[in-house]
Amino acid sequence: MLISDFFEKTYWVIDILPKQVPEGSRGQYFRIAEYYWSSPQINMIYQKFTHVLLKLNCYEDLDVSLDGEEWVENPAPEELVKMISNCLSDKKMCYILLKTSDVLITLSADDTYMTVYHSTEEILDLLGLISVSEGLFLWKP
Repeated sequence: MLISDFFEKTYWVIDILPKQVPEGSRGQYFRIAEYYWSSPQINMIYQKFTHVLLKLNCYEDLDVSLDGEEWVENPAPEELVKMISNCLSDKKMCYILLKTSDVLITLSADDTYMTVYHSTEEILDLLGLISVSEGLFLWKP
């Protein structure tokens, strides 16, 4: 499957919020989002994403790529940390492919969430547990 094919599949998000903020919400979503985009908050969020991916790699093989260029199979923990950091600092898209499950996870430097495409129930259960352990939430838009 091509990466673009995944974007047409069902998806879930791993987010700092427990569910999607409804349109017309009384809260101040955009001001809060802006706060989370500042340092050190965004760095802490990306650190949580990194921990989710490291823990996931204990159970699943990962192929990782920045901007869909060179793919690294099961990068060393330090290399994965560096790739996620580069995703944020270089404003790149990070793709994480779980080949045995045919699942794609994306992380964009413009987002405070990761997107999980075409997942199995087993992977969603695992990601839900791992996300909660990092203070994050898994939900379907």
